[in-house]
Amino acid sequence: TTTVQTAGRAVDVPEIADPSRVAPKDARELSKLFFDRLAVLEEGTPEFQSARNTLIEMNMSLVRYAAGRFRSRGPEEMEDIVQVGMIGLIKAIDRFELTREVEFTSFAVP
Repeated sequence: TTTVQTAGRAVDVPEIADPSRVAPKDARELSKLFFDRLAVLEEGTPEFQSARNTLIEMNMSLVRYAAGRFRSRGPEEMEDIVQVGMIGLIKAIDRFELTREVEFTSFAVP
């Protein structure tokens, strides 16, 4: 774990060996910790990039879930939908603010 100061309090942020294998239920709670971490890190630093990349990898299942609404389309189209969803996920992570008091999944999925 790594300790991060956020809003005057220390937050332990776990090191995650394979973020893409985090269960969606766990990803919700861990995402809050990583968004706390992003809030106190300087953009462009290796630590910021690591936290951001971890958030992206942890929430890839959210993209696959949302893309599942379009499963009646062919496999080629599904790949395109997932790619567009990944871009949307990255934009949602970059724009999300914990101060809005809304779950990230609600913010990210229209």
